[in-house]
Amino acid sequence: MPPVLGYGTNIHAGATLKQSLEEIGRHAPRVRELVNAQRGAAASSPLPIGLWLSARSVAAMNEGGDRVQAAGLDPSSPIESLREWFTARGLEVFTFNAFPYGDFHGPVVKHAVYEPHWGDARRLLYTLDIAELSVRLCPVGTSDISISTLPLGWRATLPGRSEAAALGVATANLQSVIRRLAALEERTGVCVHLDVEPEPGCMLDRADDVVRLFGDILKTDAAIPGLPRDRREALVRRHLRVCHDICHSAVMFEDQATALDTYRRAGISVGKVQVSAAIECDGSDRAFRWLHQFDEPRWLHQTSVMDGAGRVHFFDDLGRAIEDAPDGLWRSHFHVPVFAEELAPDGAVRSTRSEIDSCLRAISPEDRIAAYEVETYAWSALPAGVRRATLAEDVAAELAWAHGAMQRAGLLPKDG
Repeated sequence: MPPVLGYGTNIHAGATLKQSLEEIGRHAPRVRELVNAQRGAAASSPLPIGLWLSARSVAAMNEGGDRVQAAGLDPSSPIESLREWFTARGLEVFTFNAFPYGDFHGPVVKHAVYEPHWGDARRLLYTLDIAELSVRLCPVGTSDISISTLPLGWRATLPGRSEAAALGVATANLQSVIRRLAALEERTGVCVHLDVEPEPGCMLDRADDVVRLFGDILKTDAAIPGLPRDRREALVRRHLRVCHDICHSAVMFEDQATALDTYRRAGISVGKVQVSAAIECDGSDRAFRWLHQFDEPRWLHQTSVMDGAGRVHFFDDLGRAIEDAPDGLWRSHFHVPVFAEELAPDGAVRSTRSEIDSCLRAISPEDRIAAYEVETYAWSALPAGVRRATLAEDVAAELAWAHGAMQRAGLLPKDG
């Protein structure tokens, strides 16, 4: 079965369930129409989407009542009603994003997107709620579901009293999820896996960090007690995987093929690939004139600069990097349209789109990665001139480009 390519709905504002459905309903059906027209597919063909719902929205789904009714759903059977809502609009949920917990499109998000971290029980409960929701919301016959999550937490704030203690609590919470997902598969026959998503500046921001996390989890029998070691290890690897975000890896100057091979050699599966691109420039005065336009107040734009000696200097936000202005090759965590190669009219600022091709070419059929998600969430913060048209048209253009890139890499069959 070929992999599935869709787009992540965290590009739409969704502080509440009502707002999420209004925004998805306003844009996603039009994306579907455009994608089907581009590919010559039947007009009725569904569009795969990666669903993000805030913790507040998930709580509304669990409680029913007025908030569910206000979103246009049946409060007596909210999950079934939500599935019918997606079906009526030609949308199919194929993966879930459980990274942002709160209002991901608030006026200022920055470091708040990493809270609550994995040392906090709220993160555990939110993730378990998403897992239960996923098996009832995905299309009938779904056997494998990816849920992406934050890489434990922001490196500077997670430790708190003690890094060892904080990591111990986070690891214990992940072990609890693994137990619950194993039980969920026994009950439903659906394999739900939690995919940690390395991100610059977090406790896990490179492939080697993920390998160490797996080592910490596997060295104890707390994850799945009462089972032989080989069976216990198999369940950990089945229900805990990686979400490889191409933009994030590029910002860390991590070679895409090397990162994927690091996971393979450690026996860690990639459950989802987020097809995304970052900003790249040479740090010249000419580039800085354009780069200032990407220094916006809502999201965090971690920036790495590789100097002439190959050393990487890390800044937790673009503004701080601009203040320091080191010489070298700059890459900044700003999810830009994957169809865009140049981000400034004079070419002084460009994207890391070539990293997408590098990553996709490094994936082999044996990796069996089923979910590919375009995740350019920062449309509203892009400088004028980077966007092409309406949001639906831009997302459809991204999906068209990503579909072609996957075909070029041999991951999808050629048209015709």
